[in-house]
Amino acid sequence: MTAPDRDDGSRGEGLRSRQPKRLLLAFLGEFMAPEDDIPVRTGVFLDVLGGAGVAPPAARATLDRLVSKEILSRERHGRHLEFTLTSAGRTMLAEATDRVRGPSPFLPDGDGWTLVTFSLPEELRTLRSRLRSTLTWNGFAPLRDGLWLASGRPALAAAIEPLRADLPLGAVMAFHAQELDGFPIASSVRDAWDIEGIRDAHQSFITTWRDARLDAAPAVVMRTMLVADWLELLRADPRLPPEFMDAQWPAAASFALYRRLHDELEPRSEAEFAELVAARTVVPVPAS
Repeated sequence: MTAPDRDDGSRGEGLRSRQPKRLLLAFLGEFMAPEDDIPVRTGVFLDVLGGAGVAPPAARATLDRLVSKEILSRERHGRHLEFTLTSAGRTMLAEATDRVRGPSPFLPDGDGWTLVTFSLPEELRTLRSRLRSTLTWNGFAPLRDGLWLASGRPALAAAIEPLRADLPLGAVMAFHAQELDGFPIASSVRDAWDIEGIRDAHQSFITTWRDARLDAAPAVVMRTMLVADWLELLRADPRLPPEFMDAQWPAAASFALYRRLHDELEPRSEAEFAELVAARTVVPVPAS
């Protein structure tokens, strides 16, 4: 998952700008990943993303990009296109599921600190960008060029597995470390992460959804927007140890709000998704 691009023209609840790709990934993770290779027609995506403020050309372009990245596969049936998740797409979404749906998404996974160092040549800058994005999603931040830090013991091996075939041998090294007496890590943490920026991300999520009208759009659209914003917040919050936060830290309030709204939207959105898929499915007429 990549960092959000704010200049995309999409609008949704609270007039927040939402990246079409993040909306689409939220939809895939919530509605398609739990199903067994269910084919979904273009019109379903256009209906849902359109409800979130994404124009059809942007929605189609986003579908095309996910096909080119082999997250979705596409087949033509007459005049219609149908999309299904690839095995790579399912793997990618499964890797995010534990945190998206987990009970402690803002607490470190384990103790201590994990350090990652990597070196990739300039001609592999696209791979370097993918690696940096993967590290960011898993709570890492750069201490200095080529050296990244995360709290606890993130599942790094699983996170970079999709990149291993493209990574040169020895390009990435990782270590687990403990803080030593006389060498406090607090200053490094403040240098690597914008603590107040993380707080602002939580407050923005709370402000957007605290008084949101869940009937402002179909439940399938509202759930997709909610999860898209949740993905953005998860990416912004690196799961730092509680001792670096104050008593008013808003992570618990964000989590409680998200769970309440998701639980409220889930039954109606599941029913609406089934209706959308059925309505967009053309039953072939047997030849006489």
